[in-house]
Amino acid sequence: MTATKSVAIVTGASQGIGRATAMRLARDFSVIVLVARDKDDLDQAAAEVMSTGAETMVYALDLSQSQSAKTIVEGSLQRFGRIDALLNIAGAVAQIDLFQMTDAQWDDGMALKFHGARRLTMRAWDALKASNGSVVFMSGSAAFGPKPQFAAVATINAAINALAKAFAEQGIKDGVQVNSVSPGAVMTGRRHAFFEKWAPAHNLTVEEAIRKFPEQAGITRIGKPEEIADLMSYLVSPAAKWMTGAAVRMDGGEVKGV
Repeated sequence: MTATKSVAIVTGASQGIGRATAMRLARDFSVIVLVARDKDDLDQAAAEVMSTGAETMVYALDLSQSQSAKTIVEGSLQRFGRIDALLNIAGAVAQIDLFQMTDAQWDDGMALKFHGARRLTMRAWDALKASNGSVVFMSGSAAFGPKPQFAAVATINAAINALAKAFAEQGIKDGVQVNSVSPGAVMTGRRHAFFEKWAPAHNLTVEEAIRKFPEQAGITRIGKPEEIADLMSYLVSPAAKWMTGAAVRMDGGEVKGV
């Protein structure tokens, strides 16, 4: 895809993998539309993207609200006239034990990560058909190994993979490429917060916990947001155009099943 008049929408773009992905895509797309809830962090991310020479548009919106998808897609089309790629990255899910999760917490996780991505993809679909565009959904390695303490994370991530597959089947008819990505442990702000809680329970400092975690988890190392961003970039590039309906894991060997 050339860097002239090409538009990518990235959700969850204010931090972590979403922010890294917005920066990486700025090499290949002339316009990056950044979506997240935190306006200050989002503006900082947009400034970083603009420093690369790409044009930006910012939407500080909550994707769990049904009208947000309409606002983003209609605004992007009104200003730029097209959408070439949609990267559904937004959506943190509470890591609470299966027997302690409330109905409201289950609903919150589904509302943002699942329904937010579903609505945005549906709303952008006609524009993606017109551009023969690409969609990537963010899932996670927990989908392939559910555990009681990560029940909601695993369930919603598995649902994301199924949703992506359904869109991919429709995309074969409509000329839209759809895949999902399942990262393992990546060093984002949320992951660091996890270690701040995990370390005392194991009589470790945060630095020791980070150092020891790969061995305990049976992985090569903790990943970097930029590595997932590179994978995202590949999946919406011409080199990967024949790849559709795939649930791609990048987890340092965390998932042990074939």
